[in-house]
Order: sequence, then C-alpha cells, then structure tokens
Amino acid sequence: MTDTIVVLTEDSLAEADVAHLLELHPEDDLVYRVLVPADTDQPLLATVLDELGLGDLRDALRRAAGHEPDPSRARATASDRLTRTLGALTAAGREASGEVTQDDPLPALRAAVTDPDVREVVVVTYPHLVEDTLHTDWASRAREELKVPVLHLYSGTSELG
Repeated sequence: MTDTIVVLTEDSLAEADVAHLLELHPEDDLVYRVLVPADTDQPLLATVLDELGLGDLRDALRRAAGHEPDPSRARATASDRLTRTLGALTAAGREASGEVTQDDPLPALRAAVTDPDVREVVVVTYPHLVEDTLHTDWASRAREELKVPVLHLYSGTSELG
C-alpha cells in the first residue's frame, strides 16, 4: 500500500512549490491527491484586504464594487490549475490525481482523509491577512476538524503558514 498526501491548493503549484512538497518526504514513494476549489464565494472584506496587500489594486476595486467571480469561469480556472498541478507532479516523477471542489473545500478534504492510506494534508495558499490572523484559513480549519497532520505552505516560498 502506498501512502497518500492530500494537497489542497488555491492555485497551480509552481516549480518551487512542487520541490518543497517533494522535499517533505524525499525517500518515500507517495501518491498525491490534489484538491482545487472553484472559489466563487469570497468574503468581501478579507478578499479586498488580501488583494490590496498583494498590490492588486484593480481586483480589489472590482471586488469592492461588488463583482463576484462567475461560477463557470471559477470552475474552468480551477480545472486549469488542477491540470497544471497534476502535470507538474507527474513531470517530477510522482503519481498524482485530483479534483475540483466546491467553494468550501473542507467537505471534499474531509471525504479525502477517510481513505486509510492518507498520511497527511498539505495546504498551499498565498498569505491571507485576515483569515491567517483569525485562524479561519483552510489549514487552521482542517487542523481543527481532521485526524491527520496538516501542514500549511505559502505558495512560491518555503515559509510555513
């Protein structure tokens, strides 16, 4: 039996993210299951603050004006992110599968960890000022609910959340 690492990510894994993920268990033969949410229900204040913090003034203004992400576009974007992530893991010589989840990925994550082969969950996100500070981010919520180790990595860095 091969252990599984469940990866919850909000964007395609960059080359650095894949490298950091594989460095966690360099000697182990693991399978990766990737979950990417089709994020259409983003909290207004938290999203605007995150976008301003990342220097994305245009998107911050669009969200402040009440423009919600289109559900079909969000699903297509998530599907593309999933495809690119699976390709990156496969190119690194790892077996990987995945799925697009609903806005809130916790139900899909909860279902994924019922598999007895799941060793841990790795959440890969950008920093989110409000959610990270208030511990309402995906990793914090998963740590509270799940019975497996949960690691939070910030995308593109080696920093832990």
